[in-house]
Parts: sequence; structure tokens; C-alpha cells
Amino acid sequence: MPDVSEGPNASQSHPQSLLLPLLGIHLRQPGLAVYSGSVIDVLDRVGISEEATRSTVSRMARRGLLHRIRSGRRSYLEPTDRLRAVLEDGHRRTWQISAVNRSWDGSWTLVGFTLPDSWRRQRHDLRSRLIWARFGMLQPGLWVAPGLVDVAAAIAGLDLADYLIVTHGRAIPPTEASDLARRGFDLTSVAADYKEFLDRWGEDHSVPGDDPLTRELLLHSEWLRLIRTDPRLPAELLPTDWPAIEAEQRFHRLATPYAALAKQQAALDLEIITTSGSES
Repeated sequence: MPDVSEGPNASQSHPQSLLLPLLGIHLRQPGLAVYSGSVIDVLDRVGISEEATRSTVSRMARRGLLHRIRSGRRSYLEPTDRLRAVLEDGHRRTWQISAVNRSWDGSWTLVGFTLPDSWRRQRHDLRSRLIWARFGMLQPGLWVAPGLVDVAAAIAGLDLADYLIVTHGRAIPPTEASDLARRGFDLTSVAADYKEFLDRWGEDHSVPGDDPLTRELLLHSEWLRLIRTDPRLPAELLPTDWPAIEAEQRFHRLATPYAALAKQQAALDLEIITTSGSES
């Protein structure tokens, strides 16, 4: 899972957190590539500089997430199979999985690890993967997530399996499930983020973005940030006034009408070509 930095405002967002939904919405299907210049122009409209976009694209290409192809004098960007799997997962979480877990079986997955002090990048990558897999940190080196999690799939490609211990079971006295939820996850912060989303994305049309395409991009970027940091804890462990439900309903009500208008705008603003769909 590629690193996505956080921050609710577009001007403060890492370019990758805006580039990912742009690619996910318009290039999720195999065999499509987009002109890099048109990507630069669109991200510029949401406060991301050309230099920042080019740097992000280069880094993603080095990490095997983007494939650069040439057509004439122009450079196009095509998601690799690895990135397309990430985009598919984001699409699934956005549209097919509820923000609240109502089918928890009462079990937990625990991951313990110890990495050499000098492995800062590996530690960062591992933590990013665990957060995306809905884990929270109980204490340094010990992470927990509700239910049975496929940890092997979550850390695939990191080559860190030998440094992990993974177990699956239930909390037993004196530890309660509510203790794991309280200690492993900052629900106050998650709730505040959902409430901020509701404040920013009102239904009175005074919403971020200057046109349908950038409005859709900002909406999806912020929603992906929220569901990335939300551990999707079981409903019985959440406060009764948990704001994720209202926020999810608001997202769907806004995203559906934006989609048709944004698609029309994208046809004008994004130069997308068909490719062989093969990996480099």
C-alpha cells in the first residue's frame, strides 16, 4: 500500500493523496493512461504545484506504482498492476463496505514485531500497511485489529514476515474488548475528523472545489483519508452518536451527482489514451 499523508485541506495534502483518487476514478480499468501534463493542470487547480506533482509521479514510478509511456513527444502515466490493486481496494472500501462493522465475530488479530533501529523506512511502510488494514497500536511493536485479518496479504512485498508474530483470538478477563478498542484506537480523533468532514461538505452547495472535477477529487481524497484512518470498529464498541454513519450518507449523496458532471469535465481536462494494458 503506498504511503498517503494526511490532512483535511487540499493545500496541505500530499500530492499523492489527490493523485490516487484521480487515477482510481478515471484509470482504474486496465489499458488506460493519462497525459502527465493534464494531471499537472488539474492538481494545480487544487493547490498542488507542478514541481510537487512531478516529484510525486517520479517517486511512485520508482516504487513500481506508475508506468511511464511515450506517445509522440508526450509522456503518459499508466497504473501498474500493483497500483491498480490498490485502486480497486480503495473503490471497494468506498462503495461496498459500510463505515461501521455490524458483523463482528468477537475475535481480534494481533501483530507483534521488532525491527532493527536503523530500518526507519521499513518500519514506516509496515505501519502504513497495518493502518490501512485497520490495525491500531496497543503499545510499541504490538498492533491489534478486530476480526480475522489476512496479515500476509497486508504486508505482501515488504519482505518482513520473519520479523512478525501474528495471532488470532479473543480477549479474556481481565482484558475486555472495550479495553482493546480504547487503548488501540484514538476514537476521539477519528470522530473529530468525521465531524470536520460534515462541516466542510455541507449540503448547501458551499463545498470545496471550483468545478465538478476538482470537487469530486477533493471529496474522494478526503473520504479516502477518513476511511484509511478509521479502524471500522464493531458497532457495539462505538459511541451511540458515532458520526461515521451520517458522514458516509453525506458522501454518497454528494458523490453520486458529482460523478456524472465530473466525468464530463474529465473528458475535457484529462487526456486519456488506451494502451496495451501490459506491465513494463
